[in-house]
Amino acid sequence: MNRLLLLTGLLLCVLSTSCIPHKDIVYLQEKDTPSDSTQIMVEQQKPYRVQINDILNIRVKALDQETVSILNPAGEENLNAGSSERAYFDGFTVDVHGNIRIPTLGKINVLGYTCEEIEKRIEEQLLEEQFKETANIFVTVKLAGLRYTANGEVGSPGSKIIFQDRVNVFEAIANAGEIPVTGNKKEVQIIRQYPQGQEIHTLDLTDVNVMKSPYYYIQPNDLIYVKPIKQKTWGTGTTGKETLTVIVSVISLVTTTLLLIDRVSN
Repeated sequence: MNRLLLLTGLLLCVLSTSCIPHKDIVYLQEKDTPSDSTQIMVEQQKPYRVQINDILNIRVKALDQETVSILNPAGEENLNAGSSERAYFDGFTVDVHGNIRIPTLGKINVLGYTCEEIEKRIEEQLLEEQFKETANIFVTVKLAGLRYTANGEVGSPGSKIIFQDRVNVFEAIANAGEIPVTGNKKEVQIIRQYPQGQEIHTLDLTDVNVMKSPYYYIQPNDLIYVKPIKQKTWGTGTTGKETLTVIVSVISLVTTTLLLIDRVSN
């Protein structure tokens, strides 16, 4: 009987430690000084600089639109903005040397430039080589959607595209089906591409100060990885109800085993 009580006590200890604490589930907690109203100065996002394998959508407009038709995709008036396939085939992919190839202009190096800087470069080259100021050339350059990958403990892992210029980590995760209870919100990793290679940055999404992080806004080609919590590895359940069910089953099994042992001993 003493052994049974001891075992029951140990299992109850497991029950108390295997459930996921409420503080590990809630986003954006004010951990330092709780208050009813919180104002956070979000880190100012720096202009994105184009990388290899990015896809750019380039549109050129002029007073006489026919003179720039070769620079624009055929049938662009029927372009479906939600079609990532169309953006892929009609866009300009940055090659391994950082160049894009534009009709009549040839190769232009865009690696490390912002979209605004690329607009000015193309506009200046068009005015210098083909048009006059009176043509009123207007160039727009945008990324063909913000592409990223979400892996690990998310509802819908895989590669995603959001057609916005600015996306924070919460929007990106929500677009990937959210983080379930079994996901570790305190150690969300952002694996980011840089010219010198990849770097891993870790965010604590349960802390409101994550909004101050320079990695709060994702960039094209980011990989978001959400680790599983330890309770999932233990397999004892992620909620009190699940854990209690496991504990009761184990206690029943152990009790039956001990009774059988006592009978055999007697």
